[in-house]
Amino acid sequence: MSKFSIRAAAATSALGLAAATAGGVVAALPAQASSSTATPIKHVVVIFGENVSFDHYFATYPNAANTPGETVQGTGAPASSFTAAPNTPKGINTLQNANLLKPNNPNSVQPTRLTPAQAVTCDQNHEYTAEQKAYNGGLMDKFVQNTSTDACGKAGDPRYAAPGLTMDYYDGNTVTGLWNYAQHFAMSDNSFSDTFGPSTPGALNLVAGQTHGVTSIDPFTGQQTATPDSYTVKSPDAAGVGTVINDPDPAYDDCSDGSRSKSYALAAMSGKNIGDLLNEKNVSWGWFQGGFTPQGTKKIQGTDYAQCTASHQNIAKVSSTDYNPHHEPFQYYASTANPHHLAPANDAEIGHSGQANHQYDLTSFDKVVNTDNMPAVSFLKAPNYQDGHASYSDPIDEQTFVVNEINAIQKSKNWDSTAIVLAYDDSDGWYDHVATKVLNASNDASEDAAWCRDAAAAGTPILNGYADRCGPGPRQPLLVVSPFAKRNFVDHSVTQQSSILRFVEDNWGLGRLGDGSFDAIAGSLENMFNFNAQPRRDGLILDPANGSVVQAAYCAGNNGQHLGQGGSCS
Repeated sequence: MSKFSIRAAAATSALGLAAATAGGVVAALPAQASSSTATPIKHVVVIFGENVSFDHYFATYPNAANTPGETVQGTGAPASSFTAAPNTPKGINTLQNANLLKPNNPNSVQPTRLTPAQAVTCDQNHEYTAEQKAYNGGLMDKFVQNTSTDACGKAGDPRYAAPGLTMDYYDGNTVTGLWNYAQHFAMSDNSFSDTFGPSTPGALNLVAGQTHGVTSIDPFTGQQTATPDSYTVKSPDAAGVGTVINDPDPAYDDCSDGSRSKSYALAAMSGKNIGDLLNEKNVSWGWFQGGFTPQGTKKIQGTDYAQCTASHQNIAKVSSTDYNPHHEPFQYYASTANPHHLAPANDAEIGHSGQANHQYDLTSFDKVVNTDNMPAVSFLKAPNYQDGHASYSDPIDEQTFVVNEINAIQKSKNWDSTAIVLAYDDSDGWYDHVATKVLNASNDASEDAAWCRDAAAAGTPILNGYADRCGPGPRQPLLVVSPFAKRNFVDHSVTQQSSILRFVEDNWGLGRLGDGSFDAIAGSLENMFNFNAQPRRDGLILDPANGSVVQAAYCAGNNGQHLGQGGSCS
């Protein structure tokens, strides 16, 4: 990629949007090109959480401690109890079933259960190299030395601290909602991040299967930096194009760098993402993120920038801004960005081309979830305090967000054709005992540990020769909530983040992204569904405060129709 102006590129992208608007009124929106899908699924909703390994949430599933007298941090409310259904599958690959709980774990600190009163913890080290080192060649026994962060904040900070914190896990008394969804719908115990490393690579892989193609951009001139910024770009070529392994903010976003209160280099991605493919087929879609609506503008160095400054506190009174630019993958691409955080001109624009360019605040999803204008593909991202990220969020606040969104979808007119996918961007460095075979190697001597370099030496391909994309990385939770999801089912198929991307591509016949995208090698999600049976009419309404079951025999859809006297959904 030659040197170029971000502002010029964004302006060029905006020309296509201008054709759809006139005087602030959306022009006639084209109908979705075709309702034809490869499966009965007409709506996919991805709820993309933050920083959780599978063992961190499901180490003892489906066995919860149910310790008397426990309370929930920040609320003082009694902790939820959890009892598994008798037909819960056996042979789930958990720490408990692998006999790796205390005292049998090979790490230097034994795994310990975190109680509901310990929901807010320190953030762990989840850097690309550190996570590989924790694997120790597949022995999975060096997490304490490489990823554990045991103390954080000032004296008296409420965040939990203990030696070897990375080893610790929650059970169904804290992550009650997710355990209940697993009981009623489908869960994987063999799903992984596409690569090692933090949030931005995970978000980019979700929408593009690709972390290569980045250039570093000066945040105020909009020009490519004279030399590649070492944090933003790894293994750059002669044109300064390389790979993302860290969390640089996106170049096409006014709210990057703390709404331009800082001057770190920004990241611009080349190539296509799933939004581009959906646009080509005229399939409606949108990314919906908490805090996306700005709180006015501020003139900085002669330019007006949108200001994303709204904030909330988590249950431990730790405050954070709602909007996080490096969690918004479409803002890294000129073709799909909404740099100034413009709201849709009206509700009819949501999911379609217009001034918002498919990037919205979460409130826009709430407006269309129970309408005929619900997008075919929706990505939901919680505000920071509810996204599950250790330190500034937690499983209790995350549960409130997830349950509220799923309850609304289940009660909507669109439930009978919807698949909700619960997935995560990275593991945060939390311990997990399972590694899968390296499918894409890397041998960058400065960034890759033995796990990835040895795979390259053994002949594992490096797709398109792009360095620093070693994976799959750590194991993470993956659940499917849908009328077509298998009931109380655990899938052992190997999948990864871009398996979600591949499902969307295949369902709408979009084709592959190419250029070494992981969509070409990702496993299928389809084993988690049963498309040969009539869709289930029953839903599962949970209490967003504690994840407990409100209505287990609930008829979803049609604004919440309940079971009739005959015990079936009409």
